Parts: sequence; C-alpha cells; structure tokens
Amino acid sequence: MVAFTLNGKQQEVDVGPNTPLLWVLREHLKLTGTKFGCGIAACGACTVHIDGEPVRSCAMLISLAAGKSVTTIEGLSPDGSHPLQKAWIAEQVPQCGYCQSGQIMQAAALLAANKHPSREDIVAHMDGNICRCGTYLRIISAIQRAAREG
Repeated sequence: MVAFTLNGKQQEVDVGPNTPLLWVLREHLKLTGTKFGCGIAACGACTVHIDGEPVRSCAMLISLAAGKSVTTIEGLSPDGSHPLQKAWIAEQVPQCGYCQSGQIMQAAALLAANKHPSREDIVAHMDGNICRCGTYLRIISAIQRAAREG
C-alpha cells in the first residue's frame, strides 16, 4: 500500500511500487483529467503538482509519491473557478484541448511562485509543455490575464 494526499484527501492505493503515478491516477483512482501524452516526461500533458511543484506523472513512480501531497487538475479547482481556468476560457486557448490540463498545472505552479511573471518568465517556465495545436500565444495571454485578474 502506498499512502499519499490526493487533492487534499488521504489516499491509499494497492499497486506495485514501480507503477507510474499517471496510471494510478487514471486507472486506479479514475481521475482522467491528467492525460497520457508521451510516456517519457517530454510533453507535459501529464503534469500534476507534488508538494506544490510541477511533475510529469508518467515518469513519477508511485513509491516516490508516498507521504507527499499530489494535486491534479481536478483538485486545482473542482468548480472551474481558478483564475487560470477562467483565463483559459476567456482567451479561447483550447483547440483540441488534450494538453490543457498539463498546461494549466504548469502555469499554476508558476503563478504560485511568481504572482506577476514577465512574458519571458512565462515562456521559460512553460518550455517543455507541448501544444500540438500551437496555441502558445493564447496560453501566454491566458497566463498574463490570470496574473492580472487573479
């Protein structure tokens, strides 16, 4: 059994210690907001927070999450009221939408650490989160909006 805090609630799962956190979230706990993209921590679709830091859950073993606090897109704001979620809608960021939960989780970590990031800060922090539809300018605009209005 691996015990950790998930979206503010204690959780225990009975899985092998080498099971990726992504598959524990999606298959065992049925939290499907976190997406599988590449499986090698290169695209960012599976980004969650571990103790407040963005982590690629496809490459994070569940055993390494033991005793830690994990936040998924479902736990960021269950009712969609997080400033980034509102800004994402206002700026019409998603096209296919597949990468968006990972993008938002990466951006949330930035805004938690830096309430008023520059455009350069945003670009540097978001580097590595891939959007196959190419909505990068809208992503930047949404993060800037969330920083202003959040």
